[in-house]
Amino acid sequence: MSNRWWIYQQERFPIFKNGLLIAVFSLAAIGYSRLLRNAAPALAAALRSSSPTEIIAPALIAAVTLFLCFLQLRIADEFKDFAEDVRYRAYRPVPRGLVTLRELGIVAIGSAAVQLGLALALGLPLVLLLAIVWGYMGLMSKEFFVPTWLKAHPLIYLLSHMLIMPLLALYAAACDWLAAEAAPAKALGWFLAVSFFNGMAIELGRKIRAPQDEEPGVETYSALWGRQTAVGAWLGAIWLSAVLTLLAARAIDFTLPVYLLVLVLLTAAVATAWRYSVHPVPTTANRLEWMSGVWTLGVYFSLGVLPLLLS
Repeated sequence: MSNRWWIYQQERFPIFKNGLLIAVFSLAAIGYSRLLRNAAPALAAALRSSSPTEIIAPALIAAVTLFLCFLQLRIADEFKDFAEDVRYRAYRPVPRGLVTLRELGIVAIGSAAVQLGLALALGLPLVLLLAIVWGYMGLMSKEFFVPTWLKAHPLIYLLSHMLIMPLLALYAAACDWLAAEAAPAKALGWFLAVSFFNGMAIELGRKIRAPQDEEPGVETYSALWGRQTAVGAWLGAIWLSAVLTLLAARAIDFTLPVYLLVLVLLTAAVATAWRYSVHPVPTTANRLEWMSGVWTLGVYFSLGVLPLLLS
């Protein structure tokens, strides 16, 4: 039993890779919100006077909740794509019988119970926000009740599904300002916008393939739009994320370190896109997904984790 679930996570939801990214994402949302709530000159004193649990407890609640949200999104995809998987991707865990949809449904329900318990620990307002997150995830699982139309408009499909990212960022940040019985800062919107385009970069990067890796019935962006358009869209998402990251950094008076990091990562992203464009093989295609993860980790670390540590 444990072995087949271990195989499932390796193939469909790698817990260590996803866990690291989600943990940094959650801590960055907590840190950025906390930085915005404190005036810059008084920040160091405010942090010194805080108990570690004032940061750690909300961060843990946010990280566990978001990790389970992403797991639930994966499970929802298993239900939504089951018919196509049986037809085109019988090698996946559910079609080949490694785990069943019923078992995955039980995992999703158990995850929701954990999320609800964690939200209750911080109060009813967070429960309401959790309900909104669940509601949007439910709409995503039903393709907003227009699956045929969305499938015919892949850009609208991508944009509509990526709205979950700023919503999750808002939830994570709320674990900070609700615990402090404060109001969210207006500048938090920059972080939410960064999260939207980071999500775009990750989604595009993982669905751009080399020609020899394209599969019948699998709608990658490289197949739908062509390789050059797809990699251009990926690089565009990175660029927009970079601009918004600098604006978010200005709101917390941490521009120079973020600028330097963004410059390095942006150069690496351009090189990665160029390499795939001129030599579209599995190795260069995989680097797009890898670079998406590195970019996202770097951005979140520089916005919410590093300035908090330096303070």
